[in-house]
Amino acid sequence: MKKYTRFLMLFTVMSLFAVASSHAQIVVRARLVRPGTVVVARPMRPSPRHVWVAEEWTPGGGTYAYRAGYWAVPPRPHAIWIAGRWRHTHRGYIWIPGRWR
Repeated sequence: MKKYTRFLMLFTVMSLFAVASSHAQIVVRARLVRPGTVVVARPMRPSPRHVWVAEEWTPGGGTYAYRAGYWAVPPRPHAIWIAGRWRHTHRGYIWIPGRWR
């Protein structure tokens, strides 16, 4: 029974590491900037509940694609939008997505 329990625990830990590593970040050598043709103009706020979500970068095709800002309703009362940011690593830059806090 001890061997079975140890095996089960080892399998669980290895599974957790496999899931964690499947969310690998895309690393870019130079920090990306907003495309020059994009004009950022906030449309009117749809309702007093809406919060402006700043521009984001979405991973795809081995790089990041620009996504302009937009209005969104917070998932819960008093939630605050924390904007995404670029983080420099020894291999290059990775995008840390925005989130609700």
